Amino acid sequence: MSLAGRVAIVTGSSRSIGASIAKRLGKDGASVVVNYVSNSAAADEVVNEINSKGPGKAISVKADVSSIAGAKTLLDETLQKFGKLDILVLNAGIMGAKVLAQTEEKDFDDHININVKGPLFLTKLAAPSLTAGGRVIFFSTTLTKASAVLPNALVYVASKGAVEQVSRVLAKDLGARGITVNTVSPGPVDTPLFRDGKTEQQIQFIANLNPQKRLGQPDEIAPIVAFLSSEEAGWINGQNILVNGGFVV
Repeated sequence: MSLAGRVAIVTGSSRSIGASIAKRLGKDGASVVVNYVSNSAAADEVVNEINSKGPGKAISVKADVSSIAGAKTLLDETLQKFGKLDILVLNAGIMGAKVLAQTEEKDFDDHININVKGPLFLTKLAAPSLTAGGRVIFFSTTLTKASAVLPNALVYVASKGAVEQVSRVLAKDLGARGITVNTVSPGPVDTPLFRDGKTEQQIQFIANLNPQKRLGQPDEIAPIVAFLSSEEAGWINGQNILVNGGFVV
């Protein structure tokens, strides 16, 4: 129960990595806000599991965090319910798959709005409410470091590179208040988002690039987020932690 008494928002947490993170934070004692955009049933399932297993508790909040209005809704409902905020996990994101010749302005705008603008402005809105010793955790990707990146990852990787730089700078800014800002960068993880648009042959090729010849699982990402959220991680700030099983070393 290292997170007992702490309040956490996890964006995009109705499924996949976000759901695993929300469940782990609840298991460690936190009160968790499960954020979703459209799938209320999936969000309710995560909330019910946290509340039934304890020791933490959870609520769900519908909000499109790619917009400032949506970010404000999420924060306002969190503060109304729990009265404070200690942990902000910025997991929500999209991963398109188009090469340069196929990339349109909308593809670029969607990635920037959801992957960069949303997390940045939610952090801005949340910063005054974050308690001393608070935690902000951004999400990037190991692909920003990989030489095996595919050409169709163009806009996705560009947006995640921006996230990494935002996190570095905010670590200096918010760090003055004892709030740590770090980035978690998973390697290929077996989620619907990862599988979308890929053939089984492509998926197996990517899995074979890992020493263990497999994809990561969402539950293998959640523990590092739980640790970074804890009091013990107070001296870890401004870091980008790659969680990829050796996909990139």
